[in-house]
Amino acid sequence: MSEESSTVVTMIIASFFLAALMSFFIIAMVFIHRQRQVQNRQKFDQVRIEHEKTLLNIENEIQQETLTHIGRELHDNIGQLLSLAKLYLGSIKPHKQEEGMETLNMVIQEVRGLSKELNLDWVEAISINDFIVKQLERLSSTGFCTTNFTADFELTDLPKDQKLVLIRVIQESLNNAIKHAFPDKIEIEIRQNSNGNQIRIQDNGKGFDSFAKFEGSGMTNLKKRMGTIGGDFSLSSTVGLGTQIILTLPK
Repeated sequence: MSEESSTVVTMIIASFFLAALMSFFIIAMVFIHRQRQVQNRQKFDQVRIEHEKTLLNIENEIQQETLTHIGRELHDNIGQLLSLAKLYLGSIKPHKQEEGMETLNMVIQEVRGLSKELNLDWVEAISINDFIVKQLERLSSTGFCTTNFTADFELTDLPKDQKLVLIRVIQESLNNAIKHAFPDKIEIEIRQNSNGNQIRIQDNGKGFDSFAKFEGSGMTNLKKRMGTIGGDFSLSSTVGLGTQIILTLPK
């Protein structure tokens, strides 16, 4: 075999080798790409399942909170009104009987209002601004502390999942302030800055060392919940100076 023929054979063999190597490389890249797609799909499914699980837990908690509230209203408010109506209607005086009928009408209105809270349709109907106002009014009516609410704008048109998480996180933040901080005043502000839409919850209670107690506490759970909707939860607190919580909504 001539030298020229040997060179041609060598080039052909080298070409086949390079082609085989390229084919192997392409097959390997396709395999790796598909593996990554499978892994990404599994991660996505896991995140979706966790998100749905979180929302289901929140819905259950809100329903439980609603039922507890309704139980208190039935016992403390409606029960008292019915007892009062019974006394009025048992009187022989016409004007007392009229007051009894008016009291019964009040009971009917109260029951209608409570019936609307037995499901989560109210979540769709209420805005976050209105929800905060109602929560603070309920809190201040107890005489526990004074409250204040300010808003740069109306926080509307939120998806139901975001609204559910925000409602529960706000409730828990207020409950924690009541149980642990014992403040004289609680303020909530809705504002907008370079970071996006934010809800700031501030109390002037006893505060705590947030660096020492944040991990492993209920606050960590609230941070995770905000994360499920792409938001952020930040907390700062100083002993004797109160606590500030900032909820940042996803852009």
